[in-house]
Amino acid sequence: MAAMTSSARPILNRRLAEFGTTIFAEMSALALSTGSINLGQGFPDTDGPEEIREAAVRALRDGRGNQYPPGPGIPELRTAIAAHQERRYGLTHDPDTEVLVTAGATEAIAAALLALLEPGDEVIALEPYYDSYAACIAMAGGTRVPVTLRPSERSFRLDLDELRDAVTDRTRLLLINTPHNPTGTVLTREELTAIAELAVERDLLVVTDEVYEHLVFDEAEHIPLATFPGMRERTVTIGSAGKSFSFTGWKVGWVTAAPALVSAVRSAKQFLTYVASGPFQYAVAEALTLPDTYFTAFREDMRAKRDLLSAGLAQAGFEVFRTAGTYFITTDIRPLGESDGFAFCRALPERAGVVAIPNAVFYDHREAGAPFVRFAFCKQTEVLEEAVKRLRSL
Repeated sequence: MAAMTSSARPILNRRLAEFGTTIFAEMSALALSTGSINLGQGFPDTDGPEEIREAAVRALRDGRGNQYPPGPGIPELRTAIAAHQERRYGLTHDPDTEVLVTAGATEAIAAALLALLEPGDEVIALEPYYDSYAACIAMAGGTRVPVTLRPSERSFRLDLDELRDAVTDRTRLLLINTPHNPTGTVLTREELTAIAELAVERDLLVVTDEVYEHLVFDEAEHIPLATFPGMRERTVTIGSAGKSFSFTGWKVGWVTAAPALVSAVRSAKQFLTYVASGPFQYAVAEALTLPDTYFTAFREDMRAKRDLLSAGLAQAGFEVFRTAGTYFITTDIRPLGESDGFAFCRALPERAGVVAIPNAVFYDHREAGAPFVRFAFCKQTEVLEEAVKRLRSL
């Protein structure tokens, strides 16, 4: 039976009208139909540590988490998150009032924006931005204001003057992502200091997406924005087990913040999933206690894969931007005689048997992202080697 419609209104909420099927679904389907290597969607093709997977199995067998876990998350995981933040960054949190477990970082972002925004509030986000940012701002009734990271000396940099100029009397919140997906930029101490000073000066809330905190390379350093003066009480920090331990399907993320902010985010979160990932929460609690050697080996493995794919892309003719963090590489296709990232990515599976993502989907200013294409290197070494071999055909 056909759905009833009104000539005056479309079926879909107007706030979501601009958001169709995600580019990730389109390109992953294209990879499947053409038998291409999928370097588009950012998920590993191997599982994380075996002992953590076994911890999830133990929890299932022992009946821990098979029923609804506590709304804020199990105490063991909240305690482990607080200990992780203190051990690595010197940030102390009360596990009972300042930590909230979510259904992945995506829910954490959605719940934070739904909780903290009202219709008409402006949100400044660093462009290009992860696609859920725009949709979540729209669902909350906010207005997104992009500040564009621009290419400079083989990386993408933030113009601090442009950021300051973007703030108006309607600005409620800064949405900051570092390490940054898709560009691989890691904001410097100087940039973060300026952001913190601006937030304090203009009394802004800040949501920081730090899910790639353990994937920073070379001389780059991840510094949580909450560690800067005046930021502890105004910053919602988001983390992810999927990105840090390569179990993206478990959907375990978290928020750390001052009690009032966590209470606000929890008020929205309880009406989204309520709770999720019960047995996996116990496993992630164990994962967060892994020794530093795990995180070092994880980072070094990804660094080697970054270098392998970067070199192969350069040999294939791409201009390759330096990845200081995350597991993504942004390239410029203009040296190949191309300028339309959408057309290039849709043709690439037939041309070379590889799938990538056009960065323009992450921009409001589509023309600014038109020639850039993103590749993911969180894949097995032999898969990357085969992808490099195929890309030489370009």
